[in-house]
Amino acid sequence: MSLPRTMRYVAAREPGPPDVLAIDETAVPSPKAGEVLIEVAYAGVNRPDCIQRAGLYPPPPDASPILGLEVAGRIAALGEGVKRWSIGDMACALTPGGGYAEYCATPDVCCLPFPKSMYALEAASLPENYFTVWNNVVDRVNLSAGETILIHGGSSGIGLTAIQLAKAFGASVITTVGGAEKAAFCRDLGADHVINYREQDFVAEVAKITGKRGVNVILDMVGGDYIEKNLKCLALEGRMAIIAFLQGSKVSVDWRHIMMKRLTVTGSTLRASPLSRKAEIAASLREKVWPLFESGKLRSVVHRVFPMTEAAEAHQLMESSAHIGKIMLQVAPSPAEHPGVGRPGEGRDPSFN
Repeated sequence: MSLPRTMRYVAAREPGPPDVLAIDETAVPSPKAGEVLIEVAYAGVNRPDCIQRAGLYPPPPDASPILGLEVAGRIAALGEGVKRWSIGDMACALTPGGGYAEYCATPDVCCLPFPKSMYALEAASLPENYFTVWNNVVDRVNLSAGETILIHGGSSGIGLTAIQLAKAFGASVITTVGGAEKAAFCRDLGADHVINYREQDFVAEVAKITGKRGVNVILDMVGGDYIEKNLKCLALEGRMAIIAFLQGSKVSVDWRHIMMKRLTVTGSTLRASPLSRKAEIAASLREKVWPLFESGKLRSVVHRVFPMTEAAEAHQLMESSAHIGKIMLQVAPSPAEHPGVGRPGEGRDPSFN
C-alpha cells in the first residue's frame, strides 16, 4: 500500500478553548516495532481530549502530541514484529494519542477487530469507553452478578457503556443524569433506577431504593463534593472506582466512612497504564464483550458526527454536556469508499448515527 508523506490533522495551536483547534499538516507517522499504522476513518471525542487541548493533561513523553485516543479504519502499515494483523485489515484501536489525524500509529495489542456486522463509525466509538469501564468496574472493583452499582453521568459515553455492561453481567443499575430526556434514554438502555441530580438528592434516593443498605459499587467521574456523598451511599464492604474529577480532586472528606464500613476506594488513568495492562484488557474485551455486541445485547450509541474540520464544534458540544452518548469525528473524506468501512449505520438502526 502506497502511503502519502504528509497528512491532515487537528492541531491545538496553543492551550485554550475549543476555537484554538484548526486543521494543519504534518508527516505521516511511521509505526515503531510492535505498532500498526491505521488509516483513520473515524475518531472518538473524549473528555481527556478537551482537557489536553486546554493544556491541563499533557500526553505521556512517548505518545503523539496530537489529540485523539480511539480510532477505527484500515491498517496501512506494520511495524517490526507485528504478526497478528495484516495490511488491509479493518480495526478499531485504543491509541496513546494521535487519533485526530488521517493516519495514527498505535500498539498492535491495543487493536481489536470490528464486532461482526458493525461499521467503522460504531467501532470507533468503543475502545476508550470499554477499556476504561472494564478496567475499573470489572477488574478493579469486581462488580458481580446480583450486586447494585451507582453510575454517575449515565448519559455520557462512559455512563452508557457502564450501564450496558453492568446489566449484561447481571447487576442492578442506579444512575444519575441531569435531565428528563437523558433519564428516559438511560431507562430504555436498561438502567433500573435513574436519579435526576438537578431535582433530587442522590444520597437520599439511593437510601430509599436500597432500603438504606447502600450500593455495592460506585463508578464516579465527578469528584468534588460527590466523593463524601458517594461514601455515604456505599454498603458495607462497598467499592468505589474514580476515573475523573470534573468538579475537582482536592476536597475535605470524613474518611471514617471507609473504616466504619470497610470500604475500598480505587481509581486509575488508562492512558498512563502499562502496555501489558492494556493488552490484557483488549484480550478480555474480545473474549467476553465483543460477542455481546454480535448477539445484540450491547450497542454503540453515537450522538453526533462532525467532520474533522469542525473539531472545535465537537469539543464545544462535549463541554456543554448536552449530548447523550458518543461524539465522533469523521476523518476520511469519504469513509464509504474504504473497503470494509461501509456507510455509517447502513442496514442498522438509524438512531446509531
